Amino acid sequence: MKKSLVIILSVMLLAACADSPKQLIKRADELCRYIPDHELLEKSRDFMTADFYAVLDTMFYRLPAHEAMDHEWLYYFVTGNGGTIADFTVTGVTKIDKTHATATVSVRQKWEDGSFDPDSDIEEHLLSMEKVDGVWLMSDFDGHKQDCINYISNNRKEQALRDAISDYLVKEIGPQYKQGEFCIPTLMIVAAEETDTNRARVWGDFWVWWYNQSGDTLMTVSGGNHSGLMGIVMQDGKPVVTAFVQTVDGAGNDASARNLFGSHYDIYQNMHSSQDVREAVRREQLGEYVRFHDLSVYYYKDFGWDAVKL
Repeated sequence: MKKSLVIILSVMLLAACADSPKQLIKRADELCRYIPDHELLEKSRDFMTADFYAVLDTMFYRLPAHEAMDHEWLYYFVTGNGGTIADFTVTGVTKIDKTHATATVSVRQKWEDGSFDPDSDIEEHLLSMEKVDGVWLMSDFDGHKQDCINYISNNRKEQALRDAISDYLVKEIGPQYKQGEFCIPTLMIVAAEETDTNRARVWGDFWVWWYNQSGDTLMTVSGGNHSGLMGIVMQDGKPVVTAFVQTVDGAGNDASARNLFGSHYDIYQNMHSSQDVREAVRREQLGEYVRFHDLSVYYYKDFGWDAVKL
């Protein structure tokens, strides 16, 4: 009986030591080294709560490839940036309750030779910690977990909208052209507006393309432009295109575009008139289509033009 009591007391003492200010600061310092730096490392999983790692994993690897790098807040915290090395110190840890704590981290960037830029400011960041199965793990940094959740939610709504538009263009507009193996639209959304919880309007510069695959290249069969205003309605929880008013061809094209796009006309015109913008978007969206459908394709080629690498 005495031996059992000694063991219990020893375990309690070890647990108390692990939660001491000194040990919490040491653990926070360790956790800081697993914050993403342009990529989320697989080994970081062991130092993060499961839900926090899942959120970051979605941001880095479950969204289109370019998305994560659009947000510096996602990958830059106590790591170096632009040729600098982060010099950071965990200055303190505040316990919120038995399983939650917040560490304050002071960060200053220094050059790779170890010297400091005199204009470099000391920044303070917050690292959230949660005790899971007796181990302190990173559960957030600078409150960005919720930012990620919000971004993922918005991205999924936007993707559902894009899928609905693509589906409409393939089924309703695609048959108007000479067909090939793949109908892959290019979507350049100018503006979107929710009229109520179940309806939305989307202005866009849309292109419909048909391709055949020849080796590792998508060869363009046919295609054309369809700019205008789409009406979207939620049906069974999914957006569906129910109306599409297009700009007219020929002499009245610009007038109809001004009428349809209204205050969005200048944005539309900047997109529509720039072949460089259009081809950059086309290349990006073709690349996403190829990756999603696991096609062995690395180029696309219009008739009379050089192949373009995806």
